[in-house]
Amino acid sequence: MTACIVGWAHSRFGKLEGETLEGLITKVAVDALDHAGIGPDDVDEIVLGHFNAGFSPQDFTASLVLQADDRLRFKPATRVENACATGSAAVRQGIRAIDANAARIVLVVGAEQMTTTPGPDIGKNLLKASYLPEDGDTPAGFAGVFGKIAQAYFQRYGDQSDALAMIAAKNHKNGVDNPYAQMRKDFGYEFCRQESEKNPFVAGPLKRTDCSLVSDGAAALVLTDTATALKMRRAVTFRANEHVQDFLPMSKRDILAFEGCERAWEQALKKAGVTLDDLSFVETHDCFTIAELIEYEAMGLAKPGEGAKLALEGVTAKDGRLPVNPSGGLKAKGHPIGATGVSMHVLTAMQLTGEAGGIQVPGAKLGGIFNMGGAAVANYVSILDRIR
Repeated sequence: MTACIVGWAHSRFGKLEGETLEGLITKVAVDALDHAGIGPDDVDEIVLGHFNAGFSPQDFTASLVLQADDRLRFKPATRVENACATGSAAVRQGIRAIDANAARIVLVVGAEQMTTTPGPDIGKNLLKASYLPEDGDTPAGFAGVFGKIAQAYFQRYGDQSDALAMIAAKNHKNGVDNPYAQMRKDFGYEFCRQESEKNPFVAGPLKRTDCSLVSDGAAALVLTDTATALKMRRAVTFRANEHVQDFLPMSKRDILAFEGCERAWEQALKKAGVTLDDLSFVETHDCFTIAELIEYEAMGLAKPGEGAKLALEGVTAKDGRLPVNPSGGLKAKGHPIGATGVSMHVLTAMQLTGEAGGIQVPGAKLGGIFNMGGAAVANYVSILDRIR
């Protein structure tokens, strides 16, 4: 693995009134190049992560990055998509271009504008990340899919509502100090645990505080090879970047095992030559709190059915043995789908360079990232390490 992150940019996530998809893309593209200390002429290739699925009438978007600066004209630009892991798919394509010596500098952008879409259509769009022949009529859309997963988990291992509330409360507390986060409010455990008018059940045992947000936002990063990176202002290298794709139908696998996630973590840790104990923190895909709980088990932090202990005992809190989602995660930060994976890499790089501000994990040396598309269908794990 030779690719390094040498610059980045991140918009605020949330309902961004008066913003456009094009504006989000171009702003972070310009800012990421400035942060890296390079210009548009230095870019060899552009990769845009943009899910869309109906969120934007403009469905041919790769060239929107060129609107950031006329000097990007005629650069190769490609849009990639892999459901909720679209941003990490874009990062991986950039890495592969560098590893193949097809590019020296790659600009990776992830963006989504979701909040301008009517509520019922948002649900329909997100449900496209499931297997429609089986799940296309699921009540409550994609939340309903994970509601079924949560219900099945409870049936197998017992009611885990306490742990889900603890995960939600942890991530909201972490998000308070993240200037990019959509929701910067510490709701506390009791609010997240109790059903109320402001926190109703949404699907199965999942309440509103168990579900990530509908968001607008963008993030970008600049990738280059190690030799070039060591001459630049900062360099965060990929010790590993792994992609595992699983079956789309949940009926073809044990949906409570997240086997694709497990395999991706195994491959990444082996490639990096490290263990979970070596990691300083993890940014993981908490589209729903039940997802984060199962991911504890899939990554090897706990045995199947025992992930709740980690949340309840504070192991994954910001001051715990392995902080998980110090950024606030998708739960508090927001989840503009095409931007999420890029955002995870940006925030991890910020941690490792000591530039994470209020969400900084003290002494962070090695960061892990897990981003998934669908219900553990597209699985991406990165392990990042600062070398400059």
